[in-house]
Amino acid sequence: MKTVYLGGVLSSKLGYGAMSLSPYAYTLPEGFTDEMGVSILKRALELGITHIDTALLYGSGHNEKLIGQALAGLSPEERGKLCICTKTGVYFGADGIKVTGDPEFVRKTCMESLERLGTPYIDIYYLHRIDTEVAIEETMKVLKDLVHQGYIKAIGLSEASAGTIRKAHAIHPISAVQLEWSLWARDVEADIIPTCRELGIGIVAYSPLGRGFLTGSIKKPDDLPAEDIRTALFPRFQGDAFDQNRKLVEKVEVLAAKKGCSTANLALAWVLAQGDDVVPIPGTAKVRIILQG
Repeated sequence: MKTVYLGGVLSSKLGYGAMSLSPYAYTLPEGFTDEMGVSILKRALELGITHIDTALLYGSGHNEKLIGQALAGLSPEERGKLCICTKTGVYFGADGIKVTGDPEFVRKTCMESLERLGTPYIDIYYLHRIDTEVAIEETMKVLKDLVHQGYIKAIGLSEASAGTIRKAHAIHPISAVQLEWSLWARDVEADIIPTCRELGIGIVAYSPLGRGFLTGSIKKPDDLPAEDIRTALFPRFQGDAFDQNRKLVEKVEVLAAKKGCSTANLALAWVLAQGDDVVPIPGTAKVRIILQG
């Protein structure tokens, strides 16, 4: 497995997004258990993936606990070769999902994430979303303190504008910016990607397979459970947009056939080819896919 640096943090060139192992956004396969999730994580590590991504929001800490189980028993040397990343700043409140950059919340949830992960430090600690009510400089001050105290190695931002990235980077170097980047999500190329590269910030691409659409396995809306977040929140999975996007995927399928690979292989290869500062983090809860490598 090739390795690259995200800012100053060493990472495998391909990461694993663990979100789909917990009951949060996507519907888990029938009969899926925590033990299966831990097995998937351990298999990913065996395959040379050192970059594991999670967040407080994913199952309200459940996802972090799974990763903690997968990491249990590693020696300090083995742990030191990994890039374990999690996020704060978004949580489930009494009336839905909340976004906060409150410094005390950030510090408190960092300590809680460390306990669930069972690790003395987090390699990249992200602000999951930007709180428009709290100045990014104030949130960055507590994140900077957490670096100096050894609880986190590096700071990341997720879904931040170019202006916010610059403001945050002026307080303390940002090692990675997480954003959606794939064959069908390329708006970040106009401003955010150039800003990251100007500042020497690594890029972590989530949903590099278009939330599963680019795999070619979703051929009609009914292929997704009715309660799946994709059918409820993302226009690309709805109505005429679905039909138009399916036609685009068919073109990718033709290209993949010419290359002798799957549509998913081609879509992921495209993201991997965007530069040595880019780490895509696809995720799956389908045991067969990851256990067979």
